[in-house]
Amino acid sequence: MGMRVLAIGSGGVGTSAALIAARRDFFEAWVCADYDEIRARQLVDRVGDPRFASARVDASSADAVQALCQEHRITHVLNVVDPRFVMPIFSGAFAAGCDYLDTAMSLSQPHPQHPHELAFVKLGDEQFDQGPRWQESGHLALCGIGVEPGLADVFARYASDHLFSQIDEIGVRDGANLVVSGYDFAPSFSIWTTIEECLNPPVIWEKDRGWFTTAPFSEPEVFDFPEGIGPVECVNVEHEEVLLVPRWIDCNRVTFKYGLGDEFIEVLQTLHKLGLDRTDPVDVRGARVSPRDVVAACLPDPASLGDRMSGLTCAGTWVTGTGVDGAPREAYLYHVADNEWTMREYGTQAVVWQTAMNPVIALELLATGAWQGAGVVGPEAFDAVPFLDLLADGYGQHWAIRDH
Repeated sequence: MGMRVLAIGSGGVGTSAALIAARRDFFEAWVCADYDEIRARQLVDRVGDPRFASARVDASSADAVQALCQEHRITHVLNVVDPRFVMPIFSGAFAAGCDYLDTAMSLSQPHPQHPHELAFVKLGDEQFDQGPRWQESGHLALCGIGVEPGLADVFARYASDHLFSQIDEIGVRDGANLVVSGYDFAPSFSIWTTIEECLNPPVIWEKDRGWFTTAPFSEPEVFDFPEGIGPVECVNVEHEEVLLVPRWIDCNRVTFKYGLGDEFIEVLQTLHKLGLDRTDPVDVRGARVSPRDVVAACLPDPASLGDRMSGLTCAGTWVTGTGVDGAPREAYLYHVADNEWTMREYGTQAVVWQTAMNPVIALELLATGAWQGAGVVGPEAFDAVPFLDLLADGYGQHWAIRDH
């Protein structure tokens, strides 16, 4: 039987993934699923490919995910919905005997007494705890295979294998010069996820300390991004790469810094001060609503912003250490997505498109057998070369290395 994909989530990333996959021939069926079946159906109509079908799914129910997998004889579940649904989808895929991919991992919980010093429940812990079960079953859970985490981790593996003999720091650095006309504040990615990762204590890894946390928006640094984006102030943000990279790659330190900008940070801090980042429901005139869901409902859908956006977004991995020639080396491996190009080619905005291309490439590598494995793993567990070759040759995407 050929590859049969269930993609859960028909928002920005799910839409882009379907449109990218439609141009490839490595799978026989692709089911677009969403809580809102109309949205899933509209996506299938937009793709216009007989391999695609739509379905309704309650992503909070592992049983519902399992049943949908069995109904459609699914081989691979692609989770492209908010990370709060990771565990039911992950569990449902396992119960159905499917392989699993996601672009964000299970959520963290800050330390009750020392949130800005000690790690407590880390991103992905719940999934890694299930690693032995997946290994024994022979099924693969490939976690964090978006752009960040995802392509950034592939870059880390490539640098470790081919550019460096010894690595001091692997630092993921993300920056953009995107502008959304007509909006003072319009995040280009899910605000629910943005609040989660930006207001949680950022995590850092050091060889002699292991994982530890710091305060949100700490250690600002100006990073000079390529291709005309230029210098952007980046701050520590909680992100999966820091939890993934050290499990497979030998280095001394791992960090993740995101170019948010002062205004964005101020808005997030204000939401936090007002309690509008909370997920627990509050009573509003007899209705029970989550403050964070209200914030999301008041903002434009990121998937709808493409025609108002302009500029570039850059995802990359900055590595320092000793090169293979024995001399000190500092390199930035990166991929840039241009919103004008993604809108023209696919009709989707650059941030979600750049995220979506990577799980599609990974699915193709799994379909051809270029990547294979079992257990709960990150992208670092696989050889980076087949991925980067397919990215360039099959998907027409330029990636580059800038030496400092």
